[in-house]
Amino acid sequence: MNLLHGVGDFFSLDIGTNSMRIVQLSGSSQHGWTLQKYAYVPITPQLTQDASDLGRKRLGEAILGAVNQAGIKTKNIALGLPASKTFTSIVETETLPEKELQKSFKYEIDKYVPMAMSDAKADYVILGPSPNDPAKTEVLVSSVAKDYAESTMEMIEKTGLNIIAMEPEPLALARALNNPGSIDATMIVDLGEESTDIVIMYKDQPRLVRSIPGGVDVLIRAIANGLNVRPDQARQFLLKFGLDENQVEGQVFKILNTHLDGYAAELAKSVRFFQTKYINGKVGGIVLSSYANVIPLLPEYIEAKTGVSTMRGNPWQFVRTTAAQQRTLASVSSEFAVAIGLSERSND
Repeated sequence: MNLLHGVGDFFSLDIGTNSMRIVQLSGSSQHGWTLQKYAYVPITPQLTQDASDLGRKRLGEAILGAVNQAGIKTKNIALGLPASKTFTSIVETETLPEKELQKSFKYEIDKYVPMAMSDAKADYVILGPSPNDPAKTEVLVSSVAKDYAESTMEMIEKTGLNIIAMEPEPLALARALNNPGSIDATMIVDLGEESTDIVIMYKDQPRLVRSIPGGVDVLIRAIANGLNVRPDQARQFLLKFGLDENQVEGQVFKILNTHLDGYAAELAKSVRFFQTKYINGKVGGIVLSSYANVIPLLPEYIEAKTGVSTMRGNPWQFVRTTAAQQRTLASVSSEFAVAIGLSERSND
């Protein structure tokens, strides 16, 4: 697994529950990025969950179709790995000269991986001196089950494409949504279909990475049951009315308020954990991604519950796009954070 290192000419692939996103950028983090190629292809959950040989073949064909739709020529892919399939943590180790630290940490990494190394693929990135103790160095460690990684690589390589890097999705979306140079920490919250990813960035490095169960699917089921409507209607209510108390006689708001209480408590817990660990650090803002980015009045709700300034994220903030691209992407632009973050991996 190749984390956060230069990878040459490539495009990014983000396979979600209901769609896959492909992005190819040109440029650099120093001079800005330009959108070259992209694709957004709706898929079904059954397609990604089918682990049979035929199911994997169909998924591979869908990926290849999306690549051809985008008009991408390179075969090299940076692939996002769902947080549910990975384990990521930030650990501290004794500060040593970089070459010595890299050499010694190779033999220590098994202490931080929650499975036998024979069953895992693991990688690490040296973040730098700990903000708490200059005598310590922080290291980001990430791992994925070897069986999952190898079966994914095999499925994609059978299409003629080539995975050159795999990265946990929370790290990729943080790269796209972080505000570099901020004095305070920023918490990035990505509300997906089935889970919520949380990353706290401080001094332009990830300091906390966690995933909590429960995504927009929980909210949709709650609305469907509470209003006795079909799931597709419940989704429409959620995305159209959100937490607006003046809509549908306040019924959607009441249902969401009950279910989002625990969700907001988890965000507040993450803020407290960070500020307990980093004594001089303060979470100065929360940035929302994916469904959290589009549910009406959700930023105001979270800000009221956590006491932290909350805003909708813009994954395209560092990417130049044409007017035609903006029109095409308008309805799905908030879903591209992981794909854009993967494509913004630096080659410097």
